[in-house]
Amino acid sequence: MNTDKIYAESIAKEYAPKDNSKIIALRKLDAKAKMPATVFTYTFGIIASLVAGLGMSLSMQVIGGTPLFTALGIVMGIIGFIGMGVNYPVYKKLLRKGKEKYAFEIVELAKQISDEE
Repeated sequence: MNTDKIYAESIAKEYAPKDNSKIIALRKLDAKAKMPATVFTYTFGIIASLVAGLGMSLSMQVIGGTPLFTALGIVMGIIGFIGMGVNYPVYKKLLRKGKEKYAFEIVELAKQISDEE
């Protein structure tokens, strides 16, 4: 088996024009299945890390400076770290739901495309 030839063909396929509308539709369906999970994960992760950072700043008395703010900072930091910890499992669950929602359409379209070639 010539690995250079296989590699060259895979690169060529990547740059070949995709005039087939079914391939474009398949890519759009795939993106549609994955997009909600990705958007939620990035948004929730950024918010959780900001909450954790604010909590750390309050607990180390970088801002605030009173014992009340220190206690509030510890609580906020813990909440932020918990949010960051649950972010990935929530992402996996949302991704699975998105894939289940569009699985039938994607599989049927993929079968049609593979039968044509």
